[in-house]
Amino acid sequence: MNDLSDDDVEYMLADWVLWGRKSQKPPPGDWNVWLFLGGRGAGKTRAGAEWVAQQMRQGRKRVALIAATHADARAVMIEGPSGLLSCSEGAEYEPSLRRVRWPASGAEAAVMSADEPDSIRGYQFELCWGDEFCKWPEPQAALDMVRMGLRLGENPRMMITTTPRPIPALLELFTSSGCTATKSTTYDNAANLAKSFIASMKKSYGKTRLGRQELDGEIIEDVEGALWQRDRIEALRVKQAPACERVVVGIDPPVSKKGTCGIVVAGLCGDHAYVLADCTKEMLSPAQWADRAADAYERFEADCVVAESNQGGEMVQSTLFTAHSNMKVKLVHASKGKVARAEPVSALYEQGRVHHAGVFPELEDQLCQFDGTGPSPDRLDALVWALTELFPQNRKLIPVPRVRVI
Repeated sequence: MNDLSDDDVEYMLADWVLWGRKSQKPPPGDWNVWLFLGGRGAGKTRAGAEWVAQQMRQGRKRVALIAATHADARAVMIEGPSGLLSCSEGAEYEPSLRRVRWPASGAEAAVMSADEPDSIRGYQFELCWGDEFCKWPEPQAALDMVRMGLRLGENPRMMITTTPRPIPALLELFTSSGCTATKSTTYDNAANLAKSFIASMKKSYGKTRLGRQELDGEIIEDVEGALWQRDRIEALRVKQAPACERVVVGIDPPVSKKGTCGIVVAGLCGDHAYVLADCTKEMLSPAQWADRAADAYERFEADCVVAESNQGGEMVQSTLFTAHSNMKVKLVHASKGKVARAEPVSALYEQGRVHHAGVFPELEDQLCQFDGTGPSPDRLDALVWALTELFPQNRKLIPVPRVRVI
């Protein structure tokens, strides 16, 4: 080591072959899809960027880079601290043309958005990297278009990096022929993460279902006996909601000053409701979550805000009025148990009367994991308050009969 120059040492410190973990490197075998499942901060983006960079050095010419949106592709896959520009020498990003070029070799990567599957049609490439697949608005449709375009070269391949969710598209991909999966946990990458973050995650989510999914990178199937089913939500999903006659913002205020405030926006059109936004945020002060609720109220031109008063009572109302003096606020008191409040709303989904206008991963995970036990999730509670306000006649209806697991 003493004989190495400063340049040699710098090269070694940046050498991915030397420092990358086994799970971050291409698996052996004759695969055409490498599915890299990882927890938050597990090094998925770096693995994807390094793989593309390596393939470019080996002579690949046509690549597709796909994220949920163009903004995500730019901020994470390309310009992010672990993105392509940080590890691929000679790469040049041309945002106006939505492409990355390697002038020295003539190679280029088209930057695409999964929220427009048809925009992928017509392209052809020999390599594809898709990031955060489970966040894609239309994952199956986008994946189908990618596979049809992956037709150049002797061995076209695709890498998918994502924190898993048990969506049908991922489950089908995971079990498909030609797909090889690797996994990495958040803790595997602890050397590159803040110690306080690791400690906080272990304390808050260790051994929980959410922790197993978001930190350990496991595919957690829906809970048996849950009040919501993922396939039902998927079947009723729409890309955009129609003009709504009435819009409300449901709020589940946090118990503590720095807890999570559930904020969900929903609208009514005829006898169908549309979930428009999940504005839930963690670690906000009362003033901050009130400002966030006021922003949603203004942005969606809501008719009113419905807020649970069990935690804080009149303080909740005064906090909201401080953020927006003209806001119409309706306080509701949770006199029934959480299951009794949630079941009529769950019945609306079963009747095909609630549609998600877009994808809301965290909210949908809470819905499909709620079986009536454990604490009542914040996003779910906010949704229940919003939809209960939109369907007042539903409060006294008997829910659709269902089999519950005891």
